[in-house]
Amino acid sequence: MNNVSLVGRLTRDVELRYTTKKVKAVGSFVLAVDRDARKGVSEKSTDFIPIVVWGKTAEFAGKYFAKGHRIALQGNIHTRMWEDEQKNKHYVTEVIADKVFFADAKYREADADDCQETPGCEEDDAANEENEVAEDTSEQSEQEVLTEF
Repeated sequence: MNNVSLVGRLTRDVELRYTTKKVKAVGSFVLAVDRDARKGVSEKSTDFIPIVVWGKTAEFAGKYFAKGHRIALQGNIHTRMWEDEQKNKHYVTEVIADKVFFADAKYREADADDCQETPGCEEDDAANEENEVAEDTSEQSEQEVLTEF
């Protein structure tokens, strides 16, 4: 089973692109996720996890998420390999998120006016905690864009 749930802060704004012929949106960002301190170690550590979102989820993230926002997401881990021009192999591990949520009330309230236009977005805090803000259910090959990252 390959399921991931994370809560963290964006280290930069979402980079939003489109596949060739602007068929599908794809967004990428890095999520800083705190890890509990180990026994005997007083300081917490932070993992910086690359995240990719597709379709309406990407468009939503590109419009509403910004550096420093605290978000939650659900998805799964993907690994891939690509070769550069010098034939060097590069391996990438990233989370493909299919559901993203606001995790801080202040950001949900700031975008409440635009929220009405976004399917799946709820204005009140209770609804946001129970329902996903955006979910991508479309099925299209990811290979077209993954080589661009």
